[in-house]
Amino acid sequence: MDDLLYARAQMGMSLAFHIIFAAAGIALPLLMVLSDLKARRTGDADYAVLSRKLAKGTAILFAVGAVSGTVLSFELGLLWPDFMGTYGEVIGLPFALEGTAFFTEAVFLGIYLYGRERISPGLHLFSGVMVALSGAASAFFVTLVNAFMNHPAGFTPTLGGPVNVDPLAAMFSPGWQHQTAHTLLACYQASAFAMAGIHAFVLLRHPGAAFHRKALSVALPLACISALLQPLVGDLSAKQIAHHQPVKLAAAESLFETQRGAPLNVGGLEIPKALSILAFADPNAEVKGLNDFPRDEWPPVAKVHLAFQVMVLTGGAMALLAVVTLLLRWRLEAWPEDRRVLWGWLLCGPLGGVAMEAGWLVTEWGRQPWIIRGVMRTADAVTPVPNLAVPFWTFTLVYLFLGVMVTFLLVRQVAGTLPGRESAEVAHGH
Repeated sequence: MDDLLYARAQMGMSLAFHIIFAAAGIALPLLMVLSDLKARRTGDADYAVLSRKLAKGTAILFAVGAVSGTVLSFELGLLWPDFMGTYGEVIGLPFALEGTAFFTEAVFLGIYLYGRERISPGLHLFSGVMVALSGAASAFFVTLVNAFMNHPAGFTPTLGGPVNVDPLAAMFSPGWQHQTAHTLLACYQASAFAMAGIHAFVLLRHPGAAFHRKALSVALPLACISALLQPLVGDLSAKQIAHHQPVKLAAAESLFETQRGAPLNVGGLEIPKALSILAFADPNAEVKGLNDFPRDEWPPVAKVHLAFQVMVLTGGAMALLAVVTLLLRWRLEAWPEDRRVLWGWLLCGPLGGVAMEAGWLVTEWGRQPWIIRGVMRTADAVTPVPNLAVPFWTFTLVYLFLGVMVTFLLVRQVAGTLPGRESAEVAHGH
C-alpha cells in the first residue's frame, strides 16, 4: 500500500474502533439513569444493581473512548495537516465544544460513581442525567464536523485558503439535523440491542433469572423506539443526500445510468420506482446515475453499495423485530419472554453495531475522493511524511490489545449477575 492508503486505513481503523466504544459510552448512561429511576420508583434491588453495573461499564468505556478519541485528535493533525492547518479556523468551534462536553461528562461521571452514598439522591440522579446529556453532546458536536466535510459551508474558498469565515454557519452546515439525529439514534440502537441480546442469551439458558428479565425490560423500550425512528430519520437523510450529494446516492444504489422512476435495490430485489419516491417523493423523479459525473469523482462504488445494503438490511431486520416485540407487548401487557422472541433478540443483538459501522462506511467512502467535498481532495490533505506503515501496524496492535481487555472487563461485569451470583450482588448492593 502507498502512504495515502496507509493514512486512510489508519484513520478508518481508529474510527471504526472508537465508534463502537464511544457509542456504548453515549448510550449506557441513559440506560443507567433509566435503571436508577426504576430502582427509586419500585424499590427493587435488582434495578439498583443494574444501575451500578451500567455505571461501571460506562466508566470502562469512557476510559477507552478517551484514549481512542485522543489518538484520533492527534491523527487528524499528523496524518492530515493541510486539512486542519487550512480549515481548522473554519470548523474548530465544534471541536472545542466537544472537548467541553467531554470534560463535563468526566466530572459528573465521577460524581455519579463515587457520590452515591455521599450526596442526596436527587443530586446523584441529576449527575447521571448530566453524564447522559454530556455524552450525547459530544457525539452531536463531532458529527457536526462530519456534516461539514460532506456539505461544506460558512466560508468562501480561494487559492489562498478560506475567506469570509462564519464559524456558526460552518458548524451548522446543511443537513446537520439529519446526520446528528441519525448518529445519536445509531448509538442508542446499537447499545440497546447489544444489551438486549446479552440478557436474552442468559434468559434462554436460565429462564427464571429475574435480574435479567428486569434488565431486558430496561433495554427493550430504547431498542424498539430507536429501531423504528432510525428508518424515518434515514429517509430524511437520504433525501438530503439525493439533492446535495447525488454521486453518493448513485454509488450507494450502484446506479450508473440516469433514470426516471428509478428502482430501489435491496438485497438483490428491485422495487420499481421506490428510489425516486424515497429520494424525491415522486415516483417519476429523475435520479442521476454515476455516468453523469466525472470518473475521477466517483467514490469506490462496490464498497459503498455493499455497505449501504448491509445498513439497510440490518436496519430493516431490527425494525421488524421491534414491531413484533411491541405488538406482543401490547397484547400481553408485558414484555414478551417467549423463546422465539428471545432468540430473535439474541440473533439481532450484534446488528446495531454492524449497521452503525456500515452506515459510517457509506458516509466516509461515499465522500471520496474528497476530504471536504468539492473543496479539498483526500490526496491533497495527506501528510508528506513517509513510512506510514509503521504507525498503522503499531496502532493496530494497540487497538487489538485494548479491545481484548475491554471485552474481558465487560464480560466480568455480566458474569457477576449470572444465576448463583446475582443474589450476592443484590445482598451486597454492588
